[in-house]
Amino acid sequence: MKTKRFKSVWDAIEDTPGEAANMKTRSTLMMTISGYITQQGWSQAKAATALGVTQPRVSDLMRGKVQLFSIDTLVNMLAGAGFRVEMNVTKRRKKAA
Repeated sequence: MKTKRFKSVWDAIEDTPGEAANMKTRSTLMMTISGYITQQGWSQAKAATALGVTQPRVSDLMRGKVQLFSIDTLVNMLAGAGFRVEMNVTKRRKKAA
């Protein structure tokens, strides 16, 4: 049996490179928000108020339910917490044959 290696779990479980990139982006944004909430010592109710969402949405975020969040929603939540999101887009290199 041949072992296949992936750069991320999303590359392994998503059907296309685009879907994997989307999930990687969302999970990175979610980890930033949840880490900030933890760092601030906020309750979910306090975080919801600060981020402009409901407490159940914060609960979903803290439980890592990435499939429930769009990139737009996560960027808006980060903006509510005073963050600025910057992107870096690069072309993938083709693997040598």
